[in-house]
Amino acid sequence: MDTIARYATSSDLALGVAERLMHRLLELQRASDGPVHLCLTGGGIANRVYESFTEMIEASELDPDRIVLWWGDERFVPTESPDRHAGRTLAILARTFAMSSGQTHPMPAADGVADNDAAAATYAKELGDTVFDVCLLGIGEDGHTASLFPNHPSFDATTSHTVIGVNDSPKPPAARISLTVPTFNRSREVWYLISGTHKADAAARARAGDPSIPSGVIRGIDRTLWLLDRDAAAGSPYHECSL
Repeated sequence: MDTIARYATSSDLALGVAERLMHRLLELQRASDGPVHLCLTGGGIANRVYESFTEMIEASELDPDRIVLWWGDERFVPTESPDRHAGRTLAILARTFAMSSGQTHPMPAADGVADNDAAAATYAKELGDTVFDVCLLGIGEDGHTASLFPNHPSFDATTSHTVIGVNDSPKPPAARISLTVPTFNRSREVWYLISGTHKADAAARARAGDPSIPSGVIRGIDRTLWLLDRDAAAGSPYHECSL
């Protein structure tokens, strides 16, 4: 099932997604005693979501001990590099989100690992057959998502690998690690976070199921949720939903 939600501004989008995420995680925790697996994405709008989300935790009934965090992709740079998604995200969440090492699964960094292919193999073992309850993703202007790019070896919808090393990335840095299309597609829910006029065309193509771009073929098993601000929704039909 595809659902689209529109927000007036990027600030409204960040706050609205944070509220939706809190609501959904609470629903999942109430429905089961087991852990909830959440796959995170990087980027400006995602970090604004995490900022708003952390402010809600203390006043909520959320049990952080039953949230397990994963990442959809990572730049293969040293641990202390500001380019790493995980470093920024964990710094935000740590303000109010009590996390143990067993709950957080950042991808390996470039220090201490031979190369990004070895790092990908390590993360694949760690991931195993985990299924994400909610997987957050962004979209680039070219329709890429995570570190899977159109017209690039990283974009292989039939690969048997769950995690891959990405080299010669069209966006710097050149070396990255990413989950693959089949891995993303075993997520129960995929949430796309999209902001800005420059993303409108890619968002429309992705929603239409354009098979030439990764975001056109990655979908949640139960639901795919498109969360856009007004600018990013410019190329999408309006009748489905407006928030």
